[in-house]
Amino acid sequence: MKRRCLVAALAMAAGVFSASAGALEFRSVKETGVALYEAPSLTAKKLFVVSRYYPVEVLTSQKEWSRVRDATGGIAWIPTAALSSQPMLLVVTDKAEVRAAADGAANVLFTVPRDGVVEMLASPSAGWVKVRHRDGAQGFVRILDVWGL
Repeated sequence: MKRRCLVAALAMAAGVFSASAGALEFRSVKETGVALYEAPSLTAKKLFVVSRYYPVEVLTSQKEWSRVRDATGGIAWIPTAALSSQPMLLVVTDKAEVRAAADGAANVLFTVPRDGVVEMLASPSAGWVKVRHRDGAQGFVRILDVWGL
């Protein structure tokens, strides 16, 4: 009896983990001044306003609305039309150093302060991701310094 309960519990846990192991969907906000709402309605309470390029994780979508999570873990609703598929990353450390190569010993090209946003240019590899600043400068940043992957 104990063995059957253990097998059932393990099977349930495996189902939960495999269901949550799907790819995360990150999007960015298309324009400045987009409100995030408590519910999927323009008449719902506005929770806060986000700026252009701000990355969010899409949890679910229904009709014209998407339920999203931000870097702080906050959950809100946003009109799906306000989202872009342009991959943007939010700096979550005090300062992200963008380097000439994917190597901690490489020259620092520029830094991005906390809450700064950079565009992701390539998939992460070996703890680094290639990014571009809005002024066009490119380099590599540690994935631990950014959110939105």
